[in-house]
Order: sequence, then C-alpha cells, then structure tokens
Amino acid sequence: MSKFAQFALDETILDALTKMGFEEPSPIQTETIPAILAREDLIALAQTGSGKTAACAIPLCQLVDTNSNQIQALVIVPTRELALQYATEAQKIGIRKGVKAFAIFGGESAGMQQSKLKNGVQILVATPGRLIDFIHSREMDLDGVQTLVLDEADEMLSMGFYEDLKFVMQCLVHKHQTLLFSATMPKEIKVLAKNFMNNPREVVLTSTQRTPVQIDHHFLYCHQADRTSALVKLMKDYNPNQSIVFCHSRIEVEKVCRELQKHVDGVDFLHAGLSQEVRTIVTNKFRTGRIKQLVATDVVSRGLDFSGITHVFIYHLGDDPDIYVHRSGRTGRCDRAGMVVTLVTDRELYTLKRVLETIKREASWIGDPPPERRYVKPPPQGFKRPYRKNLSK
Repeated sequence: MSKFAQFALDETILDALTKMGFEEPSPIQTETIPAILAREDLIALAQTGSGKTAACAIPLCQLVDTNSNQIQALVIVPTRELALQYATEAQKIGIRKGVKAFAIFGGESAGMQQSKLKNGVQILVATPGRLIDFIHSREMDLDGVQTLVLDEADEMLSMGFYEDLKFVMQCLVHKHQTLLFSATMPKEIKVLAKNFMNNPREVVLTSTQRTPVQIDHHFLYCHQADRTSALVKLMKDYNPNQSIVFCHSRIEVEKVCRELQKHVDGVDFLHAGLSQEVRTIVTNKFRTGRIKQLVATDVVSRGLDFSGITHVFIYHLGDDPDIYVHRSGRTGRCDRAGMVVTLVTDRELYTLKRVLETIKREASWIGDPPPERRYVKPPPQGFKRPYRKNLSK
C-alpha cells in the first residue's frame, strides 16, 4: 500500500500517485500535507528539488469539490514554464477524481484562456501579470477561492512582483487559507505573512547546507577568451546524459548554443525572448529527453523539474550567490547524484568566494587553480581608471 495512504487521501488520488511513481512522501510532503488538509496557513521553506510542488498539489486535489466549477485554489508562480508544470502535475494527480486544473500566463491568447475559465476550473495556476490583467477585466470570479498559494515566493519578490502579490492578496477579502512556499525567507515574505496570514505554521527544512549533499561542485579557472573552448572540452570529457548550460543573457545563450552545436549533439536553447509556443516545445523536448543539452538563461533555474539532468554547467557566474544555489539545484533532484561545473575568470573570483561561503564548500578545481591573489571586489564593468598625467616628464 502507498505510504501516502497515511494522509487519508481519496482512492483516486492514491491510484494516480502510484501511476506517477510516487512511493513515499518526501520530508516536505510529510510535514505540509496534513497542515494543508487541516486548512492551516503555512510558510514552508525547503531546498529546491525537495518535492514542494507535489506537497501542495496533492492536498489541493484532495480538498477540491468537483461538484463546483468555481476556482477553489489559486496558485501564483513566477514563470510560464512553472505555471504549465504545476497545472500539469495537479491535473495528473486529480484526473481520476475529476479535478480541473489550468494555467494562465502571458504570451498566449487571453480570449482562449478566458473561455477555458468559463467552462470551469477548480485549480488555477497563474503568473502575476496575466492574473492581474484578468482581475482588472472583472471577468474572473475569485469569490470561491479557499486556498491561495504563492509558490517560489522569494523568486517572485526578486523579480519585482511584491506590489502585484500584495494587490492579489488584498483582493481576497473573504476567509481563505494562504500557503507560501519558498527556498529563502526575505524580509518581504515576513511582511506579507504579518499582514495577510493567520498565525501561519512554519515548516523549515532548509539546512545549513545550502545545496544538497549529493551534488558535487567543481570549478575551472580560465581566461575570458577561452570560455567557450573550455566548455566544449568539459562537455566532451564528461559526456553528460542531460545537462543545462547557464548563461547570463539571451545573446550569450544563442552564441554559446551555436558554438556547442558544432561539436555536441542534441543541443538547443531557451530564454524568455522566445515565443511561448517555442518555449513550450523546447521545454517538453528537454523533459522527454529529445534535447540532451540545453543552453538557457535563469528562466529555467527555479522550480522546473527535469529529473534526468546529470550535470549543470555555469558558463557565466552571476553576481548573486543565491543564483548559483538555484542553478545548481537543477541537478541532484530527489536525492540523485549530480555535478555542477562552473567556469571562473579573474573577474569572477570575488563572486566565487561569496558562493563558496554560501554553500559552505571548499573550491574543487579542475586543472590548475587561479594564481595566488587577493579576492577583492573588482571595479564595475566598463569602469575606466581616471587619467593621470605622467609627472615624471
């Protein structure tokens, strides 16, 4: 018998979980499912890859009244890809019970999405921008919402959605449950909790180790001009089953992808500048293994579950150590082993020091480490030292 039976779930949901390969609940699921079923407000902090999506989707499907076509659970997520993934997961979990889950986001016809809502949706997953557009149009009825979920809350706040989230929370004036899932606890989350949540239970499963212990972290020191050739050699040496290469911009993504395609099979790219149709096609191809190596911006660094990723290559190290944590979390999912290899140039040595402090690891170098130097903060990009007249003449 499935160990999920301990939560007294509907048999149709238990059957769906078995078919989806769920054998036993993860720690975050064990801690949060009973609280959600009891309709408590909840703040849950857990590492990426810990099963947060299912931890929320399972009890939401259990709580849905399939005799009503009203929106009963409203889930807000930061990206289109995560919205699709979340709605798909909820639909699979609740399909035999008759649960209707749907995602709305920018980049697709608002009219078609509105028609779907009119036909009845019980679990609605939305990105903040499209959700607010629908609220302003006054064509969306939120009176039946019993549970509001903010998923990847810290990411939405970092993307500048604080005012949008506050607006949505202010729109739900009736009594409801609020669930907040996040990897970190920025001060804005504490403000939202204080103003809009009712004595929330806190579940904290983020350890002092910021990344899962099963992930190996390695670094390769190189010069700026050698970045691409170093990446090609790494790809050939490690021959990953499936990998993501993280770049810092759309232009860089496409440039690196073109170079890799000359040397490596099964390479494609993904960034927010692509149409939603193309983004969906690429995401699905990568998830099913038809794309082996994906070059991407941070649009795929949070929340998305690509279970086959064995390696993450960081072509360009971001300035924020938390970005590194989320990028590295694309591998090592659900306690599987994974490897992260980061290219480091002189300019990034200071950032590397902060990353190592964050993940509490020593630098493991592939090849020669950088020469001994002070890890000082470099001048901003484009900085030019002031001209000094040569007074010796």
